[in-house]
Amino acid sequence: MKVKLITLGCPKNLVDSEHLHGGLLARGVEFTDEAAEAQAIIINTCGFIESAKEESIETILDAVAMKEEGRVEKVIVTGCLSQRYGEELRSEIPEIDALYGNRDLNSIVSSMARDLRARRELHGERHLLTPKHYAYLKISEGCEHPCTFCAIPGIRGGFRSTPVPELVTQAQKLAEQSVRELVLIAQDSTQYGLDLDGSQQLPALLRALAQVDGIEWLRLMYAYPWHMTDEIIAALAETEKVCAYLDMPVQHTSNRILKRMARRITAEKQHAVIEKLRARIPGLTLRTSLIVGFPGESEQEFAELYDYVADGHFDRLGVFTYSAEENTPAARFEDDVPEPVKRERQDLLIQAQADSLEEKNQAFLGRRVRVLIDEYDPAAGVFRGRSEGDCPEIDNTVLVRGVCRVGAFYDVELCRAGAYELEGEVVAAEPSASPAGGTLHIPVIPNGT
Repeated sequence: MKVKLITLGCPKNLVDSEHLHGGLLARGVEFTDEAAEAQAIIINTCGFIESAKEESIETILDAVAMKEEGRVEKVIVTGCLSQRYGEELRSEIPEIDALYGNRDLNSIVSSMARDLRARRELHGERHLLTPKHYAYLKISEGCEHPCTFCAIPGIRGGFRSTPVPELVTQAQKLAEQSVRELVLIAQDSTQYGLDLDGSQQLPALLRALAQVDGIEWLRLMYAYPWHMTDEIIAALAETEKVCAYLDMPVQHTSNRILKRMARRITAEKQHAVIEKLRARIPGLTLRTSLIVGFPGESEQEFAELYDYVADGHFDRLGVFTYSAEENTPAARFEDDVPEPVKRERQDLLIQAQADSLEEKNQAFLGRRVRVLIDEYDPAAGVFRGRSEGDCPEIDNTVLVRGVCRVGAFYDVELCRAGAYELEGEVVAAEPSASPAGGTLHIPVIPNGT
């Protein structure tokens, strides 16, 4: 059987798809990127917010249409949307051949395995769907925070940490596949280990992963500010290979809104954590996520949030408009901020962040930064890479001119800076980036650039 696997949503979903892909591949299933060549389409859905649900449903309907036209034989749906709305999907789209939740990867593998004797549970099989030089490492699953706007606990279940030895083994296997950067993901990475023995084990995990040969960068995502401790900050600052980068979603800066969100932290404490991080980690790049238009958000509260962003407290930023999610406490609140106002506030924050970031980036001109090359852009005649201050897929890029190899590190001297891009020339390469390490690509630089 040939299968086309479509993954929607966050990196945690992507990791699930990688394990599903690896398990099916090991059992004789072939994969294709072309729907026209596939006998079955598997859709790993997202059901987090309204826009993600709409995208998932549209993708399912597109696949069902292909089935009705005789272009594919089966449509299989898994992931967060089917975990959350399985019965509704069965009723509304009966053309779906099989529905699985996001905890049913073994069932999908068993049902599709060619060899009945191979119908065993997944045992670490994983096929990377990212470029081979970076990978996501999911350190835990689920969430138990009471945030009133969030449906994740109901979708992903309670918080469950993967023990340190298992994660080190996974990291070693990834390093053997030429992975150089590990992006650590969870619903709350700072809670890691509390469910195992009652202690925060994130510092121990970071130090253990830093010992894995071949891994050069460790990047921490989804750090909940309420759980941020001095011990975690020390581990981030002192552990070799940990990037001076942190994703810490704060959601808002108003005490009243934070309380309505049940974030368990005050704006003052949140700001103190940010100040402590910056004092302890020189050159820290801080990413966060904000929600605008939360029920009851006043003009004054938004203005305070806007000023905080405009003052440059964040280096990378995602801004979301509030949408009520079924079976969450906030869904019972009066959604009293009109949609046009939500979108206007979102636009204002994005522009304030862009202005702040462009000003910050000017300070990088003439400096050398270490860059990991992600890809070659033939249209522009440059390589695209990232500094340690940029996470794959969501953050800024560095345009690099010179002779480079994808997946290798280079020292780059920066000569141009915008809000979301830096540009520079290669001045030095690590030993593994030499011609003996792989194919070199020489960009053709257009005249006049």
